[in-house]
Amino acid sequence: MTEQKTLRRELSIGYEEAKAKLPEALKSEGFGVLTEIDIQATLKKKLDVDFRRYEIFGACNPQLAYEALQTSPDVGVMLPCNVVLYEGDDGKAVALAVDPMRRFSAEGPAGLEEVAAQVEKKLAAVLEKLG
Repeated sequence: MTEQKTLRRELSIGYEEAKAKLPEALKSEGFGVLTEIDIQATLKKKLDVDFRRYEIFGACNPQLAYEALQTSPDVGVMLPCNVVLYEGDDGKAVALAVDPMRRFSAEGPAGLEEVAAQVEKKLAAVLEKLG
């Protein structure tokens, strides 16, 4: 099994500033936010535990998703692309993205390599724009 590649960036800005910048950074690379999962709030509600600020954003670039889905409808299992923001111990934000398309292109049907490379490049650019 091929390991997923994780894009990770420790930011020089705080969590709230990073969260405010994320939608525009995604938009500039053709992504939109489909889902937002507030892990901190969920853990508090479900387990009554305190946890750092931590959110998962389900991001989708419709054009690239469409291209991938045309190659194989099974690729939907890897969508959307998750972008994670959390507050580090120093109060600065950490941003991560896993390129699910890279793994699927390595294990799945031929023809996804180019789309996977585009997704990875765009997600890396999003993290770069966050600072």
